Amino acid sequence: MAQTELVRHVVASTGLAPETAARLIADVVAYYGETTEQFVRRRHAELRRRHYGNASIWPVIAAELAERRVAAPELSERQLRRIVYG
Repeated sequence: MAQTELVRHVVASTGLAPETAARLIADVVAYYGETTEQFVRRRHAELRRRHYGNASIWPVIAAELAERRVAAPELSERQLRRIVYG
């Protein structure tokens, strides 16, 4: 489905303005377009801002990775740490 066709579909099914529908679609495409590394870094930073400790963060990120539309391979805590800290 072409993006303009998708915008028309979202407008028709939700009643959103075309500009809002296009922005929504762009946000969703960008979210699912993140690489595993980008996702891990972003989520780690978000959870740190909420004052989570790393011991709590790694299981959350691992579980979220398994639920993504195209699931990432299972990563160990060590692999997740290396993504974030190098």
